[in-house]
Amino acid sequence: MTAETPSEVPAGVMVKADNVHKYFGKVEVLKGIDLEVRAGEVMCVVGPSGSGKSTFLRCINHLEKVSGGRLYVNGHLVGYREKNGKLYELRDREVSEQRREIGMVFQRFNLFPHMTALENVMEAPCRVKKLPKAQSRARAEELLTRVGLGDKMGNYPSQLSGGQQQRVAIARALAMDPSLMLFDEPTSALDPELVGEVLEVMKSLAADGMTMVVVTHEMGFAREVGDSLVFMDGGVVVEQGAPREVLANPQHPRTREFLSKVL
Repeated sequence: MTAETPSEVPAGVMVKADNVHKYFGKVEVLKGIDLEVRAGEVMCVVGPSGSGKSTFLRCINHLEKVSGGRLYVNGHLVGYREKNGKLYELRDREVSEQRREIGMVFQRFNLFPHMTALENVMEAPCRVKKLPKAQSRARAEELLTRVGLGDKMGNYPSQLSGGQQQRVAIARALAMDPSLMLFDEPTSALDPELVGEVLEVMKSLAADGMTMVVVTHEMGFAREVGDSLVFMDGGVVVEQGAPREVLANPQHPRTREFLSKVL
């Protein structure tokens, strides 16, 4: 990874998006996103389907390549190195190195069905970080206990509820000791009564100072836990600010229209 000059990213900023564009063919999905997420901040991103929220999240860890602009995580340019003002794409191995810093939890849990909860959490540290099995196991046990699944370590995903599977997925992401966690609508595939148990785990992460970018429909979580709220629509940031202020007194007509339907 090549560190950028200090002037590129202000001190204390974990994520910096600088005029980020993304095209799928001729369709422009992100139309110049400028955002900063400070270390330890919980940023909640809300907006209608198709507004570019999930695409932006996937660009942060280079699951999607940006079409224009620059994205920095922890002071490093994501997916590229810059030389004499030109961008050169990093090799796959270098991109994988960058991704170690970033945990991601998806809408769908994406657990390995043939592995127990414990094995799912142990897998990446063993395979990617080459940690000794005993060390990976101890860490996995600690994390599963932390997310309230100390009694489910030997269960396979098919033996777990959706909320339990999502908590395993969170533990799996944490097992790589990321400095940033991305959540892409982590509760939207869950039955309503299971949503709370996942949000409680996310609240505890926030309380511990984890930097988080959360794409969510859970406005209560955004109000209670978020440090900042971003409303996206049509591939642009329409409005952002303190969650309680934006939710109680949105300034932009489009934000007001959206919130009137979801609150």
